[in-house]
Amino acid sequence: MFDKKRFLVTSALPYANGPLHIGHLAGAYLPADIFVRYLRLKAKDVVYVCGSDEHGAAITTKALQEGISPREIIDKYHKLFVQSFESLGISFDYYDRTSARHHHKVSQDFFKTLYNKGVLIEKESEQYYDEKSQMFLADRYIKGTCPHCDHAEAYGDQCESCGTSLSPLELKHPSSTLSGEKPVLRKTTHWYLPLEKNEEFLKEWITQGSWKGKKHHDPSKWKAHVIGQCKSWLDAGLRPRAMTRDLNWGVDVPQDIPGAQGKKLYVWLDAPIGYISSTQKWAEKTGKDWREYWQDEDSALIHFIGKDNIVFHCLIFPVILKEYGGYNLPVQVPANQFLNLEDQKISTSRNWAIWVHEFVRENPDWKDQLRYYLTKNMPEQRDSEFTWKGFQEVINTELVNNLSNFIHRVLVLTQKYYGGVVPDFDPDQDLIPAEDEDGMSYHDAEMLALFDLIDSACQHFDRFEFRAALQKMLEISSAGNQILQFNAPWKTIKTEPERTKVVLHLMIQYVSALSVLMQAFIPFASERLRSMLKLPSVQSGDLLEIQNKLAEGESLVSAGHTIATASHLFSKIEDEAIDREIKKLQDKAKTVEDTSIQTMNYKDDIPFEDFQKLDLRVAQIISAQRVPKTDKLMQIALSLSGETRTVVSGIAHQYSPEQIIGRQVTLVCNLAPRKIRGILSQGMILMAEDQDGKLRFIAPDKDVRPGSSIS
Repeated sequence: MFDKKRFLVTSALPYANGPLHIGHLAGAYLPADIFVRYLRLKAKDVVYVCGSDEHGAAITTKALQEGISPREIIDKYHKLFVQSFESLGISFDYYDRTSARHHHKVSQDFFKTLYNKGVLIEKESEQYYDEKSQMFLADRYIKGTCPHCDHAEAYGDQCESCGTSLSPLELKHPSSTLSGEKPVLRKTTHWYLPLEKNEEFLKEWITQGSWKGKKHHDPSKWKAHVIGQCKSWLDAGLRPRAMTRDLNWGVDVPQDIPGAQGKKLYVWLDAPIGYISSTQKWAEKTGKDWREYWQDEDSALIHFIGKDNIVFHCLIFPVILKEYGGYNLPVQVPANQFLNLEDQKISTSRNWAIWVHEFVRENPDWKDQLRYYLTKNMPEQRDSEFTWKGFQEVINTELVNNLSNFIHRVLVLTQKYYGGVVPDFDPDQDLIPAEDEDGMSYHDAEMLALFDLIDSACQHFDRFEFRAALQKMLEISSAGNQILQFNAPWKTIKTEPERTKVVLHLMIQYVSALSVLMQAFIPFASERLRSMLKLPSVQSGDLLEIQNKLAEGESLVSAGHTIATASHLFSKIEDEAIDREIKKLQDKAKTVEDTSIQTMNYKDDIPFEDFQKLDLRVAQIISAQRVPKTDKLMQIALSLSGETRTVVSGIAHQYSPEQIIGRQVTLVCNLAPRKIRGILSQGMILMAEDQDGKLRFIAPDKDVRPGSSIS
């Protein structure tokens, strides 16, 4: 891959129906930014594009919820995205939006070309229709129970609990998110991309890295979970995927195509084309040729995404590009897994999230600290965890005590002993402790060690191992601290002045190297350090220049160069600040829960005497079985101290019989019996719905005698 002349790097287009949280940042934007900054430091020709994804059903759903137009929604969040990315130094070359007229034109060209080439197939199908709202329901307008994990709030296109891509017809117990009603099936016509016709191409491309009869990429260097998810889809057999929707918000199907009236492009057709349209706008702005980056074989296309977008970027979009013709396919899709927050999944609905714009607004001095900690805990191979206490510990231990402390000591000592002038030294006097067997001086040996650390970091960058590359950067400051402690220049300045010159000249080289490598991870601190060193801002190719100089045994900063007054790059984060953030997170989530409770539709008040009519007892489940030919019903036998009752309950979509046998439950015993599917149900088991929509049994906190009365 690195033998390519150019690089086109993309991050998944953020969906403009809500703000960015730290999970988004760790998944697709920070790793891409780190990689792009690294490529620039190595003098590579790289373009980094992204943009706001502004079409699809979820946008209109959000607009309905807030009582405003879709345009107002996307304008609001597009602006917030731009501000959030800029505030954290995410260095796009061009950030576009899919509502732009140019993007519509490019997307329609793709559809029209596929249509004219006979790639798309037109077919009639049954799709869900909301009779109350009088409209066909796009995937995101439908919720139901996931057939794979039984999550009760799965969308028609994807379960956000287990990450499985779905079709609406796979959902159990579907309902419309617009009206809450159960949708009905009606016939409609759409255009489909026949993925199954490309199975052989995809298998060869994914598993062997071959395309057009030659090696395209090395699958062994792709992440295992990326290859695994693709193979799982391929092994299960691909099916046609609809490329159009019945919607009133999105990119129009070209109107000169028969039957296009009222049809919009599927958001997962138009969104990845946003990578192309934004590159074209960048090229128009800079006077470059966008085709070189998308269509020249000497260019590498790399997608940074979260694991929930693997299928779209590794199977669907490659087929679209191949069938259109003339475009490069990605040589890498280094998808990250998910970032959790304080032992829980990030949940936008429960406000269990750290929002990027709020973080920066409330903690403007913690931007690099957030970048550092998210890189340290980046979910590269498996889900990872953000905790506020972990954030504090890492920043205080690594950024403050290690990196910042080392840099400050070096600069202060240079100011104190040499007036801020980088000392010169006599190589013949460099005998610390003495020349080694190969005749290499102490100074040269430690400079070689610095070269090795930087070279190792670069190897990790090349493999998209940003956590490991970050660790190598920290090892440079750790090595520098050890050199200072071993040589103790504050002691040798009087007894061995030449030795002190050697050590501090060497340490300035370490600090200078750090100022460049830091640019990839913590760019704001890098700029402050360059200012203290009185060196120009980091430029393209600076890391490559450092490697070349070190390989030739040259100094990075010459003797006689004057540095500025030192200041600490980072300060310790106190307990009070972290306690405040934890409380804020908990309070926000609690507010959502309290609001949810307050807005529930409680039934009318009843007299206490009516409540007393209920006979509530503890019962124990002794057997259970699913009711045949139903998805939801379960026949349950319960013990009530000598008496056995049969109850039919609608919980089979969330529990298996084996899961509930032996449980104690609350039973309404004096409910009039009634037949359900031919089975006499003699009561009702009380359940409650948790914040995730999961039904939970209401039961005593400790087992009691079955049949005990509840009062």
